[in-house]
Amino acid sequence: MWSLLRLVSVAAFSVATIASPAPVPEPEPVPVTIVERAGVTTLSSAQLAAFAPFTQFARAAYCSPTKIQGWNCGEACQAISGFQPTLTGGDGNDVQFWFVGYWPTQNSVVVAHQGTDPTQLLSDLTDLNVVLSNPSQTLFPGIPSDAQVHSGFAAAHAQTAPAILAEVKRLFALHSSTSVYLVGHSLGGALAELDSLFLRLNLPAGTTIKGVTYGTPRVGNPSWAAFFDGKVADFTRVNNEDDVIPIVPGRFLGFSHPHGEVHILSAGNAVSCPGDDDATDAQCTISSVPNVLDGNIIDHLGPYQGIYIGTIFCT
Repeated sequence: MWSLLRLVSVAAFSVATIASPAPVPEPEPVPVTIVERAGVTTLSSAQLAAFAPFTQFARAAYCSPTKIQGWNCGEACQAISGFQPTLTGGDGNDVQFWFVGYWPTQNSVVVAHQGTDPTQLLSDLTDLNVVLSNPSQTLFPGIPSDAQVHSGFAAAHAQTAPAILAEVKRLFALHSSTSVYLVGHSLGGALAELDSLFLRLNLPAGTTIKGVTYGTPRVGNPSWAAFFDGKVADFTRVNNEDDVIPIVPGRFLGFSHPHGEVHILSAGNAVSCPGDDDATDAQCTISSVPNVLDGNIIDHLGPYQGIYIGTIFCT
């Protein structure tokens, strides 16, 4: 089954590459008013446009460190031309690519993580042997004893966390900044979620933490989600149409998303869903994609408002 999905994915990737949109000007990522509706809120066109820089950062994270170091990763880098990468890492295999840098127009630090092959990730996360474990008290001081996370995600996060924290602190001091954005897609989104809480617990109380993730799988259990909600107020996880990755690992395995779902229903049409992983509105992901058979792995790559994210879109 997964082999067939991979073949379908490759074919779709090729078509999407040909149709890949031209770079768009970088919009200001500022909060805007949203329209309230029963159960959900509809995002305005300005709200959707404000995601574009974060989407491009998530896209850039799939590019090799050699391209990131010179900020020469094609359309994604061109869309945020003033960004200054300062530290890169990963090999794209044992450790996903990642980068840290300074975004002058926002006086903010950005941390971005690469994702992985969606068909492989789906196969791994639907395995009944998915294990929850307690995150490191060293990395997450004060985290409740009943908060647990995916053990594989935690292990991957631990490989990069100390270096990322040190670089964020260095850039804060260098630029008199107190703001950091955490970005990622797929597995990279899970790492960005972990980073969001990790940095909240390890940086000064006045630090502004903003997380924006795309197609993120579930990272931890309900206790993790509740603790995360109380610590990271500005967090958005964007799901695209019938993407199946956000519904795995299953809730029946003890996993739960934190707050912040934005569900893209179609081009230019998205809603913000309330609560953590318990939205009942038909337009929210857990209702529109009730199981993996009803999902579409191709939607995992986008388009996220015209932007595709994945290895072949590093152009």
